[in-house]
Amino acid sequence: MIKLIHTADVHLDSPLQTLALRDPELQEKVQGASRNAFTRIVEQALEQQVAAVLISGDLFDRTARSAKTAAFLLAELTRLKEAGIKVFYIKGNHDAENPLTGETTLPDNVYVFDGDGDKVQLEGHEVWIHGVSFKEKKAEKSLLGKFAAPVTDAINIGLLHTSLNGSASHDVYAPCSVQELIDTGFNYWALGHIHKRQVHCEAPWIIMPGIPQGRDIGEPGPQSATLITIDEGGISTSEFRTSSIEFTTLLLDVDALEDATALQAFATSALQKHADALQSADGVVRVRLQGQSAFRWQWLRDRDQWEETFKLACRGTGRLWMEKLVFQISDTPKTVTDKSALGELAELMSAIREEDATVEKSITLIEEVLSGLPPSVRSKLLPTEEAQRTLAAMLSEQGEEQMLAIMKGVGDTGVSS
Repeated sequence: MIKLIHTADVHLDSPLQTLALRDPELQEKVQGASRNAFTRIVEQALEQQVAAVLISGDLFDRTARSAKTAAFLLAELTRLKEAGIKVFYIKGNHDAENPLTGETTLPDNVYVFDGDGDKVQLEGHEVWIHGVSFKEKKAEKSLLGKFAAPVTDAINIGLLHTSLNGSASHDVYAPCSVQELIDTGFNYWALGHIHKRQVHCEAPWIIMPGIPQGRDIGEPGPQSATLITIDEGGISTSEFRTSSIEFTTLLLDVDALEDATALQAFATSALQKHADALQSADGVVRVRLQGQSAFRWQWLRDRDQWEETFKLACRGTGRLWMEKLVFQISDTPKTVTDKSALGELAELMSAIREEDATVEKSITLIEEVLSGLPPSVRSKLLPTEEAQRTLAAMLSEQGEEQMLAIMKGVGDTGVSS
């Protein structure tokens, strides 16, 4: 029996992906989480006595050189070397321009595939590892033509960093289809690039392991790596947990809540249950309030106080931090039209908000903010012109509601200190 571990997209030292994570303790946890995930992979490799660890691209995140990262990585790879465990590694779109692997001497148990493609036999076993690295950040054409034919009467495993047929949240790199992978005759395709785990096929195995540690709310839930077992019965796989922090969203329906005190009690209870259900040690949660409430205006007016209340409730669980508090609450139905001065102002503001000049001004402001972000982030936030206009409308509406809530300024929120 032979065991291997398959992982990808470790993104060592990935920067924080959200400006909301300003808590110093949380920053330290999140910034160290990618390293913790890699350490868990190494520890699992030692515990399972695997023959090799397969890394299908994007071990690193940035081009900036880091002596601290180099020291950490060398220490972990040396642990594998001392246990006789090989490492097979291909470079992905992030690795292709990272100088660390080119200037740091890696232990001799690590084999880095080049951009021309190669195959290596796993010593002592009829197992061949095939791989092709990215030569540069862009790989817009398929790399399958660089793979050699499978070795007969052996287990053939391919390492490939690819977007497959495409993903809404990832750039298109080294595209190919699942059927094309099947047609190669390989027994296992160890993929990387898409950060969500997916088993595309079981005969042969075609697995995208997902990111071992989520970095923002767009990479939610507990994350994992894949343990591969090869024996007389063939190949089988299983997951093992690697994330120390998981990003989640908690939906709280406020319809049945009679006042603000009830909201506070309900939130405290719900957050504790949410914390108890975590599969990772800690969690970063986006809380979304939804439904209808007569207290909508008061809660919007005092949203800064509510944000602090929810942050304290999260920390009270001992395991949660709040990433953001989102209000998606509507007023309870009204039968009487608001004819007050504030009601007339609300109608006027709504009319102004919908004018073409206002919409274009909002779009201009959004473009100014986006200009300071990398193109890959821009495409993720606003993939289409329609998405840009939708965001402009949403932000204008939220601004109007917040202003009116402040101006209304009536009623006691009932939030205790």
